[in-house]
Amino acid sequence: MTIGVLALQGAVAEHIRMIEKAGGTGVAVKRTEQLAEIDGIIIPGGESTTIGKLMRTYQFIDALREFSRQGKPLFGTCAGLIVLAKHIAGQEEAHLGLMDIQVARNAFGRQRESFETDLDIKGIDHDVRAVFIRAPLIEQVGEGVEVLAMYRDQIVAARQGHLLAASFHPELTDDERMHAYFLDMVRETKQEGSPC
Repeated sequence: MTIGVLALQGAVAEHIRMIEKAGGTGVAVKRTEQLAEIDGIIIPGGESTTIGKLMRTYQFIDALREFSRQGKPLFGTCAGLIVLAKHIAGQEEAHLGLMDIQVARNAFGRQRESFETDLDIKGIDHDVRAVFIRAPLIEQVGEGVEVLAMYRDQIVAARQGHLLAASFHPELTDDERMHAYFLDMVRETKQEGSPC
């Protein structure tokens, strides 16, 4: 399975390392034509407004919406979560607007309020170490969105079908289980799409 990492901004190499540690093949995606060659994509952290502008500049908005329409999985981490969301608090326009969630940007404060914690994530045995850096928060979820993890009664990971989102940076630890979870989603999608 080949997993792309949108390489416009953020921790691209770190995500590729974790994809490969989890048993997949990771590639940096810089052009929309590459989307035809991959089975799933990760939208990494960074600055959501900048990522959104770059996605518009390089024609990734419609291309990724079409990628999603084909049922191919997308995984947004930190700023990538904001990019996936249908609603962003205090902002009129969404970026991709795919996942039925409302998010708050920088909900956990600025860089100096960054922290690490262990999270109980649905579908993963044993706690996962999570790194939060100027992290967003999922304030509300729509129907069909499954909450996967909470931190202090606030939603920090969720899934809606082929869409996965996390407030934290799973690529900044040595624990590849979130990436393995995403690879499982991609595997399921490929099996569902294969002829009988």
